[in-house]
Amino acid sequence: MERGPAILHRQSQYQGIGLLGRMSSRGARPSLPPSPLERPVSLDSQDSMDDYWSEVKNMEEDGQLGPEDLLERGSMDEAELEEAWLQEAGLSKLVSGGLHEGPTEALLSTLTRSQAAMVMRRVDNYTQTLRKRNKQPAVHVRDVFSTPDTSPVNATPSDPPKSPNGHMPSRTIHRTTSKVRPACPSFAPGEKRVPECPPCSPPQDTSDSLSFDVPYSEGIAAHRSGRQGDCQDCQRVRKHDLDLPTFLAPRPKLGLTRIQDLSCEDMKKIGYISLIELTTFYDGLGIELKRNRAARSRARENGIFGVPLTTLLENDQKKFPGSKVPIVFRKLLCKLEQTGLQTEGILRIPGSASRVKHLRQELEQKFYEDRFDWEQVRHNDAAGLLKMFIRELPYPLLTLQHLPAFAAVQNISSPRHQFQALHLLIMLLPEPNRDTLKALLDFLRKVVEFEEKNRMSLWNVSMIVAPNLFTYRGKNAKQEEMQAAAGTAHLVRLLITHQDLLWTVPCFLISQVRKLNEAGASKKPPSSEKTKRKLLLMRRRTAEREKTEKSELTDLREGVIRVHAPQHAKVSMAIQLDSETKAKDVMARFDYENGSAGQRSRQYLFEVGGNIGERCLDPETHLLDVYHVNSHCEWVLKPRTT
Repeated sequence: MERGPAILHRQSQYQGIGLLGRMSSRGARPSLPPSPLERPVSLDSQDSMDDYWSEVKNMEEDGQLGPEDLLERGSMDEAELEEAWLQEAGLSKLVSGGLHEGPTEALLSTLTRSQAAMVMRRVDNYTQTLRKRNKQPAVHVRDVFSTPDTSPVNATPSDPPKSPNGHMPSRTIHRTTSKVRPACPSFAPGEKRVPECPPCSPPQDTSDSLSFDVPYSEGIAAHRSGRQGDCQDCQRVRKHDLDLPTFLAPRPKLGLTRIQDLSCEDMKKIGYISLIELTTFYDGLGIELKRNRAARSRARENGIFGVPLTTLLENDQKKFPGSKVPIVFRKLLCKLEQTGLQTEGILRIPGSASRVKHLRQELEQKFYEDRFDWEQVRHNDAAGLLKMFIRELPYPLLTLQHLPAFAAVQNISSPRHQFQALHLLIMLLPEPNRDTLKALLDFLRKVVEFEEKNRMSLWNVSMIVAPNLFTYRGKNAKQEEMQAAAGTAHLVRLLITHQDLLWTVPCFLISQVRKLNEAGASKKPPSSEKTKRKLLLMRRRTAEREKTEKSELTDLREGVIRVHAPQHAKVSMAIQLDSETKAKDVMARFDYENGSAGQRSRQYLFEVGGNIGERCLDPETHLLDVYHVNSHCEWVLKPRTT
């Protein structure tokens, strides 16, 4: 195969939807001349795109690129695209007509002005499309952000809006130019759209510092007003830098929150808001947020390869409850860590195709019967099986719906904006995909850490993994792959480098979830009799427990919290908070009082209830700030679930 010339960081301009499905195994890589370089990656990477094309060649020779008939190629019109977006954003009631039902109205009440304007555009587009079909929409756009006591939002003339959706290649939708783009909804003076976070402590170096306090879409006013040259983040693009920027983590008073620190229910709400924020953010940057149609596949329900992640986890959890990453995937990573981290060319040098095929068959037959012999698996065999597992997933690891949005990150010029886009996309991924991706990135980081031994740099690793995560098919697949090769490798590089920050939930999203929970509680329907009896029983037990406590405080004063530690000898303690009290101080005090300092690493402080489901607190969290934001929560010291 002819080696591809360096096409480093060419900004791929996709035409139509550019379906990112499974790449066809027909034909070889075209020898098209590349465009001029736009964003150099590093000096040594200019002659190293060969690793990318070598990986593509190995994939083609293996003939294991995933069955092509698993993805549906049908087109969707505007109404279907908008309906799918509204459903994923938790606003399906806007389609069915239940606007004033609790969850939908509560979610709408938490949006910023820019986010609200984007939702209005979506509903307006959906409404107009239905009217063209002579169908009556369930909800009119004027009803979305107005109540019977307020006048509808006035629309102001502006440029004709483009469709906020992408279109499938088989169909192009032409919008009329006579429509008027609705203005942002007006709010009462002083009204808070998002609960405010205490300001973050300033990092040592503000040049590459991050802020999680303000929605990312609010920080791109220069782009939104058409003055991209005035955007400070875009002015910081260092075209001749050889290394990725080093972003400094913020230090919010409320503490950093990792994805696993929140309850599943709150993370579901984070996903709703993240989709709305990502769409608003891309719109402000002038990037069309494209979506692929959700596939109807004939995926396998048993076995290992070609089985959806959710099905694999359901099967695994029958044997190992609580599994979050497919066990076979963990086993392959573990095998590579044990035998291959210091081996030169790990991931790059393929194993014998016939041997890998034989091991695959044995895994299918023997893995769930605990009869598979892992001793026979060499490190290059494990690498081949790992990449094969990723490629043959019936639904891409980055999801079919959001793969175009991931690919569009390479069209963003500012490194900070690239990070912010990826940050929101990680929040959007389903839990099985996100957990499996994180396990993969953890392993890839370890490979890079042994670069001196295995000769695998960050760029080498990224080039080899990229074609397994981003694969193309269709009549323009080869040309699209040529254009996107270096760009997708750069995205993998960003994911590996910034994975810890990317798996940290932005403060502004948590603030919006708190507001959503508060609004939802005020609109919550009456509890059932069974729930009322359960709550009454819990209250009685709490009252009895408090009566037996030997505490001098009979009533908690302002700034005093009661921490419950059911696994300690002293199960409860009242603590007076001041501006310097941190979560780690409470943890240390309980360990001291109970003489169990060795358990400190296994016990964490949680805020439970109030305006949050459950949140494991960062040891550096200032508790008085949490108390002011969520005064009705309970404080519990317990192990973190894994």
